[in-house]
Amino acid sequence: MRLHICAVGRMRAGPERALYDDYILRADRTGRALGLGPTTLHEVEDKKGGGPAAEAMLLERALPDGAVRVALDERGRTLTSPKFASRIAEWRDAGRGDLAFVIGGADGIDATLRGTVDFSVSFGTMVWPHMLARVMLAEQIYRAATILAGGPYHRS
Repeated sequence: MRLHICAVGRMRAGPERALYDDYILRADRTGRALGLGPTTLHEVEDKKGGGPAAEAMLLERALPDGAVRVALDERGRTLTSPKFASRIAEWRDAGRGDLAFVIGGADGIDATLRGTVDFSVSFGTMVWPHMLARVMLAEQIYRAATILAGGPYHRS
C-alpha cells in the first residue's frame, strides 16, 4: 500500500525537513517488507490567498483516486500508536492500494474536504504547527511500521 502525505505549504530545508526525511526513509525501509510504502509527499500552495476552501481544492487534486483518506484534525480520534498501526494494517489487508494523509494549512482543513475523509486522527487536543505535524506523522508512520514488523523501536 502506497502512502501519501498531502499537505498545504512547502517544507523548506531545516530541522523539521531533516527529521521528516529521516523518519520517512526509515519508514520506507521498514515498511517495504510489510507491503507499506513508499511514502510520497504532495505539497500544495494557495498563492492566491483563497483560504481553506481554495486549499481544499488543491488538496483534492493531490489525493490519489480511490485512496483511503485520513485527515489530521484536532476534532479527530486520538489513537495509541499500536491502534494507529493496526488501522493502517487493516486498510492494507483489505487490499487498499493507497493511503493518503491530509494536513491542512494554518486554518485547518475546509469542512467540505473534511466531509470526504474516511477517518480523522488527532495528535491531541493541542493545535500543532502544520510543518511540525508532518514530522509527527512521519514518526508515527515509522513507528507503525516497526510495530507491525515486531521491531524494538516502540516500547509499550
